Amino acid sequence: MNEIICPNCNKAFKVDETGYGEIVKQVRDAAYDKKLDERLQLAEKDKLSAIELTENKVAARYQKDSADRNREIQKLRGKIEASEIAAELALNKALNQIEKTYQESDSAKEREIQNLTLKLKTSEIEIKVAITEALQPVKEERDQFKTERDKVAFEKQLSERSLKDKYETQISDREDEIERIRDMKAKLSTKMVGESLEQHCDAEFNRIRATAFPRAYFEKDNDARTGSKGDYIFRDSDDADTEIVSIMFEMKNESDSTATKKKNEDFLKELDKDRTEKGCEYAVLVSLLESDSELYNTGIVDVSHRFPKMYVVRPQFFITVITLLRNASMKSLEYKAELALIKTQNVDVTSFEDQLSNFQSAFGKNYDLASRKFQSAIDEIDKSISHLHKTKEALLSSDRNYRLANDKAQGISIKKLTRGNPTMAAKFDAIKNQNFED
Repeated sequence: MNEIICPNCNKAFKVDETGYGEIVKQVRDAAYDKKLDERLQLAEKDKLSAIELTENKVAARYQKDSADRNREIQKLRGKIEASEIAAELALNKALNQIEKTYQESDSAKEREIQNLTLKLKTSEIEIKVAITEALQPVKEERDQFKTERDKVAFEKQLSERSLKDKYETQISDREDEIERIRDMKAKLSTKMVGESLEQHCDAEFNRIRATAFPRAYFEKDNDARTGSKGDYIFRDSDDADTEIVSIMFEMKNESDSTATKKKNEDFLKELDKDRTEKGCEYAVLVSLLESDSELYNTGIVDVSHRFPKMYVVRPQFFITVITLLRNASMKSLEYKAELALIKTQNVDVTSFEDQLSNFQSAFGKNYDLASRKFQSAIDEIDKSISHLHKTKEALLSSDRNYRLANDKAQGISIKKLTRGNPTMAAKFDAIKNQNFED
């Protein structure tokens, strides 16, 4: 594991070998143009420094050789002057000798003059030979110096031409690549350009999914029930299925020929809405918009001052931002696990309370039903009792009527029946008298 420090929050994160290599590769790719320009400038400086150093070496060597040659010339001049002095002395000696022998014969004088003349010529020849021999090493040294100087100049010319050809080729290749990319973008529609960016990010993630994110979910967001949707959702969890981090991604790009240029700021509000609706912790805008912006070209840009937990990155930092956010969330995983346990306990308590509430509700319903049934039975009993009371009252009233009727019946007599009825009284008297007679 390698440890890196976030330039924004100065926190240290651990990254595995794959993630670290990916970060290094992306940073290297992102800084390619800048490094190329720096290397071109350094190469130009090195070339100028090499030329200056070579010129200084040649000048120093030339000065040294000139000093040596001057010393040699001075020596030769000394020798020549000594030879001239010796010749002059010899000539004076010869003249003196001629003056001494002036009285001799003319033929002897002539021979002496000829001998002296011959000696003088011989001395001149010897002096010339000595000068030639003394100047020969200097001449050879001069020729060698000239040859080396021409060689250095030729090598310098070859080096300059090689460097020029090399960097002209690199610049030409770079311009061809830029032109190719521009031509490709010009041929693509805005939708196709956006899809190519999505495909690039999808391919980059799937390339390292098995090694770096074996348990991660990274799929397109196809749920548009809320009226909008992002491009991709990333979720990662541990072995206990506790979520480590979740990220809503939006990919934005446009062709160079697009008439109306969009800005990254135009998409942040909608991205924050999608993040909230889909329950993601972070939101990341992967964008190629505003290609000349120094802010967005520096790397990962934190825009949390506008919307919480939101970042804007270039495509080369796509894997990097996932790795950084995941590693940052790993530190809070223990707290998330404890929070999940507390939530589970709360769910258990809530479930128990719900069950108790359901039991109380069902019991209450049954109690209300039984109470209503009991009250209905009581009411029916009360109604029956009231009916029986009425029946009792009716029976008691009938009993009173029967008793009164009986009393009335017991009070009936013949006198009462015949009172005020002479016919019946006469009949009853007749019957009574007949009975007496019998």
